Amino acid sequence: MTNSIIVEAYNPNWPRQFEKEADNIQRALGENCIVVHHIGSTSVPGLKAKPIIDIVPVVNDIQNINIHAMQDLGYEYRGEAGMAFRQFFQKPLQFNVHIYKEGDPEVMRYLKFRDWLRHNDEDAKRYEQIKVELAEKFPLDLRQYCMGKEAIVLDIDAKTGYEGWRMVQALTDREWEAVRSLRNQNFFKAMPDPYTWTFNRTDHIHFVFYKNNKIVGYCHLQLWLDLRAAIRIIAIDESYRRQGLGKLFLSLCERWLKVQGYRQIVTQSNPTAVPFYKRCGYVEMPFRDPENHPTDPSDIELGKIL
Repeated sequence: MTNSIIVEAYNPNWPRQFEKEADNIQRALGENCIVVHHIGSTSVPGLKAKPIIDIVPVVNDIQNINIHAMQDLGYEYRGEAGMAFRQFFQKPLQFNVHIYKEGDPEVMRYLKFRDWLRHNDEDAKRYEQIKVELAEKFPLDLRQYCMGKEAIVLDIDAKTGYEGWRMVQALTDREWEAVRSLRNQNFFKAMPDPYTWTFNRTDHIHFVFYKNNKIVGYCHLQLWLDLRAAIRIIAIDESYRRQGLGKLFLSLCERWLKVQGYRQIVTQSNPTAVPFYKRCGYVEMPFRDPENHPTDPSDIELGKIL
């Protein structure tokens, strides 16, 4: 068995393989599972693809997934794997399973992308050609293979009419470029960013926030051992402000922390941002930084019980 990235000719057995596995997954997830979708390149008739079938079960309760039943089917549990509010399972070299709660906009994004390729031969061929080229160029580097597809995926997303949000931990070069840009524009205009070391720390989470196919926001969260978390930075691109996106993004960060088991969120806010936080339910609350990082004496300590 090899881990090489191989893009091969369309296999007419892929839909049947999906249907059989979807039945197994439906039984494993039980009544929690509403529907199971076939997505990705193997769901597009005639399209060359890696012979790994991507599956999206949609559930009522994303926090009540029967992990053991999925493991009994031979799946390895990967958690969110960087995508907020997803539960990800893999059966190596066979199936990728992305579980989402009903109403999560990412499901519609997957389906619109699939359906666009099914009905637009020119874009399907463009997508196929790029995948073939990337597999030849990066046969052992899945990250480079995925990043190489990013531009065309975003281009097709824009054509599908998809409208929704997506919150992911920064991964691609484009996402990290957006992270640095938003940090510098909003917080480190007059000095080099002193906290880039946090980019490689598991207790520091760097979320980028997409609206439709554009990165419009960024949040840096720090996770502490006492089930508290700190907002170190949250910013919306200037051209997308005053549209309610900051409030939505903050609420999603709070929701994510609560799902992870955190009980309190705190921040040190400059005075101009205090009204925004108070509209979002924050009150004055001690910050109590266990690492005692330097602070601006004008900052106001705020927080919220999750």
